[in-house]
Amino acid sequence: MENMDKSQGVGSENEPGQADAAVATEKLDRSIERSRDFLLSCQDEAGYWVDELEANVTISAEFIFFMHFTDRLDEVKQGQIVKYLLDLQREDGSWPLFHGGICDINSTVEAYMALKMAGLPADQEEMVRARQAILANGGIKKTRVFTKMFLAMFGQVSWDDCPAVPVEIILFPDKCFFNIYEISSWSRGTVVPLSVVRSLEPVHQLQEGRDVQELFTEADQDLDFKPNGLPFTSWRDTFIYLDRAIKAVGKLSWKPLRQKALAKVEAWTLEHQEYEGDFGGIQPAMFNSLLALHLLGYPKDHPACVKGMEAVDRFLLEKDGKLWMQACVSPLWDSAIACNALMDSGMPSDHPALVKAAEWIISKQVVKRGDWQVKNPGAEPGGWAFEFYNELYPDTDDTAEILLFLDRVETSDPRWKLSECHRAMNWLLSMQSKSGGWGAFDVDNDMEVLNEVPFADHKALLDPPTVDVTSRILWMLSKWGFKQQHPQVQRAIKFVKDRQEIDGCWFGRWGVNYIYGTFLALNGLRAIGEDMKAPFSRKAVGWLENHQNEDGGWGETCQSYAEPSLRGRGKSTASQTAWALMGLIAADEAKNPAVLRGVKYLMATQNDSGEFSGSWWEDEFTGTGFPVHFFIKYHMYQHFFPLMALSRYRQAIQGEAQR
Repeated sequence: MENMDKSQGVGSENEPGQADAAVATEKLDRSIERSRDFLLSCQDEAGYWVDELEANVTISAEFIFFMHFTDRLDEVKQGQIVKYLLDLQREDGSWPLFHGGICDINSTVEAYMALKMAGLPADQEEMVRARQAILANGGIKKTRVFTKMFLAMFGQVSWDDCPAVPVEIILFPDKCFFNIYEISSWSRGTVVPLSVVRSLEPVHQLQEGRDVQELFTEADQDLDFKPNGLPFTSWRDTFIYLDRAIKAVGKLSWKPLRQKALAKVEAWTLEHQEYEGDFGGIQPAMFNSLLALHLLGYPKDHPACVKGMEAVDRFLLEKDGKLWMQACVSPLWDSAIACNALMDSGMPSDHPALVKAAEWIISKQVVKRGDWQVKNPGAEPGGWAFEFYNELYPDTDDTAEILLFLDRVETSDPRWKLSECHRAMNWLLSMQSKSGGWGAFDVDNDMEVLNEVPFADHKALLDPPTVDVTSRILWMLSKWGFKQQHPQVQRAIKFVKDRQEIDGCWFGRWGVNYIYGTFLALNGLRAIGEDMKAPFSRKAVGWLENHQNEDGGWGETCQSYAEPSLRGRGKSTASQTAWALMGLIAADEAKNPAVLRGVKYLMATQNDSGEFSGSWWEDEFTGTGFPVHFFIKYHMYQHFFPLMALSRYRQAIQGEAQR
């Protein structure tokens, strides 16, 4: 990097002269201006920002399953999804969880099954390659619970091969050791309606020649979970034996609570549908809710089904003859971070674009009670959700980011803004868990033993407090005048510090991965007044320095969740480079040569022309849905995080110059 042409960066690693400094400032200003102009051009007329939330192909393959199972097949849409699936198939025949990842057996099996159901013959070249990849990577036996359930729904495996999800769980009282409010909001919205599917064990007959029996080998004859020991020797083994007992009881004709449970699930599902038709704001909850209603006899023209399908359609994207589905949509998240990036860049607080965004955001504030009230009954609503329509599940991370923005923007009626912010702040403070941290949607949703149930093979049944969410909230609280001495702040600081890894970084739950966690931890601790010369900060700085790539950027593969030895390692990306830079800048390292190289990397990789002129592009997924099992590419990340980082760098060097 020492030999990089200065025209690509903002100066050299050596002490620049006056002329060099002036050029550097001019180039930096221009880079920020171009980035800001691009971001402003992306704002919707209504005031918000949103872009694609890209995930793996299972989300779209399952739409084909859904259409067939509920007799809603649209041949045109199916053909467009087929084109999308084939376009993303790799040379080895597989589909990954994330760009550049290894073969994911679940994605590959579900894509193959969707293509076969759509009519592609088994001897077509793409199908042959996919089948070879499946067999080479462990076959059906290696698939997750959800994939096996889809296979069972179409008669490809026995329902006995799938863990029990008895519909009667809805009847467990809230104070019971296990009840639906002890699992995460996303699990709850998925599992409750799915319990209807699992309990009724329906089978949709496929057309002749559309099955996938060619995928099965002798190793797949027994797909049931196997214990390692006797009951009570471990939680895992205990739950496996319990699962077997539940299945045995389920085969009895006498089910005294079945109808009562079905009626309660039906009522719960309808109560959890948004007025606009959404269920939980995520694809699994939407599909499973509509599947449950279908099995309960609801006609397609029932208002709940009509609105539900309208919600599904809003998650679809189409381009170049291809159709795919998003797992979720993120307008409030995208809008709040975009606005904070624009304000970091120096945009005035009364700029019309920011005022319009603020008014739209405030209009989306959640003012009704949701599932969070079960464990937090004394609090009044006031937070914000992630999606356009999801009033039952506001989340703490979005609420904190929005409050960061609303603290800075000027609106036509500041008293109105202030009252809504205080309402949100009270709700957010009430959501702190006993550990001192914050989860995303619920309080104290951390009964780890539940991740051992056979159904929870993705190990994401819970929503425990995390460092990244807690750190963002600390960051926000500092801007609203909270001090270190505040009892809730003290507990949050301890929560974050206690979870620093031995090598100096922090785990990132909602972004990939240790770079994300470390950025937010340093920002939160710095903002709230912690000493950035203390050992915790110095260790974190050293970790970031040691994980910078030769090109000056930072990157981290999603595989670091499964293989922690890969933490902080991966191809440089714009968003992860921005996170690392903001972490270092928060640690008072603006003059660090690593920061200068990182800034030069961002400026050198900024697009000069084309659709994204003024911004950046990255293929990599840097967002996390479930660690190890589900990843996301937020298409806005490559746009607003680099702007935020470059702007904070400019603020830091200008501050140094004024001292």
